[in-house]
Amino acid sequence: MTQVQYYGTGRRKTSTARVRLVPGTGRIIVNKREAEDYFPYDTQLITLKQPFVATETEGTYDALVNVHGGGLTGQAGAIRHGVARALLEADPEFRTPLKRAGYLTRDARMTERKKYGLRSARRAPQFSKR
Repeated sequence: MTQVQYYGTGRRKTSTARVRLVPGTGRIIVNKREAEDYFPYDTQLITLKQPFVATETEGTYDALVNVHGGGLTGQAGAIRHGVARALLEADPEFRTPLKRAGYLTRDARMTERKKYGLRSARRAPQFSKR
């Protein structure tokens, strides 16, 4: 009596999300907590559900997510990436809407490192002529 499961790994900035989709009623559980309890802002919850909306599969899968690293917005983006990859594994027909919406692309933007002689990545010390 094995249950069908689909896996996807998503990344954004320094966050990594391991997503498991199982047939269900549309619940999203993040680190053993409901997504509504884990994420304080509605924009982050909307971000999580975007792949389901794009593929018109809202309410057909439960998402069980383990996520670590980064902040909450980066984690939400990582979950979105992982959900999109798991949906693609569930049905290859979803590739077109997910690709068109840009949910399968790994967002490569990262924090620029601090350089010596500067106060941050690009911010120089204050300069005065006199």
